Amino acid sequence: MQGLAAFPLTLLDYTAFGLYFVVLCAIGLWTGRNEKSGADDYFLAGRTLPWYVVGSSFIASNISTEHFIGMIGAAFVYGICVAMAEWANVLSFTVLIWFFIPFLLASRVFTTPEFMEKRFHPLLRQFFALLTVVSNVVAFLAAVLYGGGLALQSLLGWNLWFSIIALAVVAGSWAIYGGLRSVAWTDFFTVIVMIVGGLMVTVLGLLALSGEQHSLIDGWNVMIERNQAHFGVWKEVVQQNAQHCARVDQYNRLSVIQPVTHETNPWPSLFLGLFSVGIWYNVINQFMIQRVLGAKNLYHARMGIVLAGYMKILMPAIVVVPGLILFARYPEVMQLPWSEIRPEADRGYIHMLQTLIPTGLRGLFLAALFGTIQSTVNSVLNSTATVFTLDIYKRLLNPSAGEKHLVRIGMVSSVVILAISIVIAGFINRLGGSLFVYIQSLYAFFAPPFGAVFLLGVLWRRINGLGALTAVSMGFVLGIAMKLYVQFVPGHAL
Repeated sequence: MQGLAAFPLTLLDYTAFGLYFVVLCAIGLWTGRNEKSGADDYFLAGRTLPWYVVGSSFIASNISTEHFIGMIGAAFVYGICVAMAEWANVLSFTVLIWFFIPFLLASRVFTTPEFMEKRFHPLLRQFFALLTVVSNVVAFLAAVLYGGGLALQSLLGWNLWFSIIALAVVAGSWAIYGGLRSVAWTDFFTVIVMIVGGLMVTVLGLLALSGEQHSLIDGWNVMIERNQAHFGVWKEVVQQNAQHCARVDQYNRLSVIQPVTHETNPWPSLFLGLFSVGIWYNVINQFMIQRVLGAKNLYHARMGIVLAGYMKILMPAIVVVPGLILFARYPEVMQLPWSEIRPEADRGYIHMLQTLIPTGLRGLFLAALFGTIQSTVNSVLNSTATVFTLDIYKRLLNPSAGEKHLVRIGMVSSVVILAISIVIAGFINRLGGSLFVYIQSLYAFFAPPFGAVFLLGVLWRRINGLGALTAVSMGFVLGIAMKLYVQFVPGHAL
């Protein structure tokens, strides 16, 4: 998959992409046209979002370049097991629907750090708010902008820095202009384009595998057979990299149950992830839960997450199966040195667009890819500005700030946050590893302590502020200590 030149776009491609952008602008302008009179209107859409917008925006905010670039690349390297990052969300969605949404809506909070203060202690609110701002910038915005910039660089031949800046400016506009209302309604349109475009890539990939048969079933059978790796070069490269993937001699690419030594998906994560990353990401992560807080009422909040759950079941068909298709077609990539395989695998989706999508349809797929980027950038930017404005600026710097002043601070902070993210995004490529692995490793530091405290705090009344602060502090110290031990102690580095 190396050495691919940027492919030309025809007038029809530009027309398709331009039409997408025109519709997106129209939706963003129309829904955000009203004056932003207060924090409730700007940061929570006046709590007026219907269930289908809540669910669509929830998914659109979650799916981005870390999936189309990173997860497809991870599926190419590790196999089907990475799909559990999507399917396991159904468990945390269930917990969210029945336990947490009633608590969050009844509290009438703007942010999850505010909920932490009401339930535990003011210091926990400030700690969580600061952590949310930092993690959103480093683990989300920067990674998404880098992945999108990498896509534009590969597809159009643009300079990486220029691609990152262009994406940030265009994608961040609606979060700054219209607040959550514009973000959520543009997400509703984006997720439709994203699913249609993503499914078409998968279909065309399976048809290409089937050869002259032009049959989805034949293509599926070829993909499964080659990923089983029982013969030929597929068997050879799987055996060659089994030690790198999971420190085992025999590696099964089509199993979701992987050894405890697996680099990214050890089997304990199937259930432990629910109570750490799952709870943190889907329940107390501000940029995800903000559209739930903006729902019309309890019914619309719950039904929105039900819709999101069904979409999560579908997502591996879009962001995992293409990785299996790529392995079936290009197993020789796995013969590269291990340090080169993962960055090369991140280029897999771009390669599929270059080689499978006919001229005239590429504009649609560029729109789908751009849609995933802009929806996540919008959502993370809006939520980060919300936390900064309400939990840091108003709480610590200007407690007497008026409603309109808070809206202005939200807009200004969005611009500053976006600029910082651009700078960080430009240096992610120096990590030399997988984008998906980079993001997942960052989750491990801040997800478990807060996930555990939040879960116990809702289910057990005896959890108090001092206990919560102690648990979070010790969790961070132990997490960092474990990371340093694994990274630097001889014989334990991954």
